[in-house]
Amino acid sequence: QLQLVESGGGSVQPGGSLRLSCAASGGTIDFYIIGWFRQAPGKEREGVSCISTTRSTNYADSVKGRFKVSRDNRKRTVYLQMDNLEPEDTAVYFCAAVWNPRSPVCTTQIRFDNWGQGTQVTVSA
Repeated sequence: QLQLVESGGGSVQPGGSLRLSCAASGGTIDFYIIGWFRQAPGKEREGVSCISTTRSTNYADSVKGRFKVSRDNRKRTVYLQMDNLEPEDTAVYFCAAVWNPRSPVCTTQIRFDNWGQGTQVTVSA
């Protein structure tokens, strides 16, 4: 069973940057689609980004051009680089994984089986 742990959250001012990490244990991530999600207080969880096993990526419209997802299979880690952060990005960010070695693309609109505990990101002046 894959275990995921997020890190890198914190508090930044608008326009700032953070890099989140999603470290996996209990197996390799080579054949997993990895997704990033977030949940703000009082709001439903939403998909932010994902990266496929072929490194194809997908982003929510709200973060396109500002966020970038990448993966390092040797380190069993997926990253979410977040630049030009806005107060609306404030949320708990989760990474999640689903085993899918055949799909060259990814979407956050599928069921993910393994979830991390989340890391808080706060953007305020």
